[in-house]
Amino acid sequence: MIGKRQEYERMHATEQSLWWYRSLHRRVAYTLTQRFGERKDLAILDAGCGTGGLLESLRQQGYQHLEGFDASEDAVAFSRDRGFDVAFHNLLAVESYHPTRTYDVIICNDVFCYLNDTQIVQILKEFRRRLRPGGVFITNNNAFSWLGGTHAVALKISKRFVLSELTTYAQQAGFHVWKGGYWSFLLFPPIAVVRSWQNFQLKRGWVNAETLSSDVHLPAAPVNQLLNGCMKLEETLLPLAPLGSSVYTVMEVTHG
Repeated sequence: MIGKRQEYERMHATEQSLWWYRSLHRRVAYTLTQRFGERKDLAILDAGCGTGGLLESLRQQGYQHLEGFDASEDAVAFSRDRGFDVAFHNLLAVESYHPTRTYDVIICNDVFCYLNDTQIVQILKEFRRRLRPGGVFITNNNAFSWLGGTHAVALKISKRFVLSELTTYAQQAGFHVWKGGYWSFLLFPPIAVVRSWQNFQLKRGWVNAETLSSDVHLPAAPVNQLLNGCMKLEETLLPLAPLGSSVYTVMEVTHG
């Protein structure tokens, strides 16, 4: 049986190479540059950091004060082994995570899909309290409930989002949406076709939901390179689009 260390090494390798993660990490880096210029002394927290892929990307770009937490002890151990300041902690208890610390940037990517509306707003309120003046909260999430497919079933994802929902959460927590929109617009048609077909199969009972696995995997290198190139083009021409499989939001504290 493959050891957990090997499993997390594979997960990390996918996060470092897969076109989707690479695009997301570039988007986060672009947001930081837009907001803070060339500052590298930002205090950055990745809440739900997983195997530390985003932290590693930011470290490679020279950001100096990085920390994170995750609810997986194995993922935390893997990240610590690579020199990251990462703790084992549950997002639902974020108020007890170093309660006096504040940050310039808090990031929480693809975690809200496991929470309900009340939990999301409470977490956002705590993040708002922890942000320093001028700071931002960045979150990427799955978009559109009908795009769930077998991926959502396999990972037990209970929720996907539209921008208006995230804007409402932000307002309830005292945030203002500084930037918001969708991405993977160029790949949206094939993604929509595949996920719609998967949903049709699930409704018909043609697939066994108990044996499903995520359809997120690292494709052959030429394909991955092509998809990554598509995302780079989109990031240049249309960084935030009216449609996409993910919704990206940057929130700032409401003043007054």
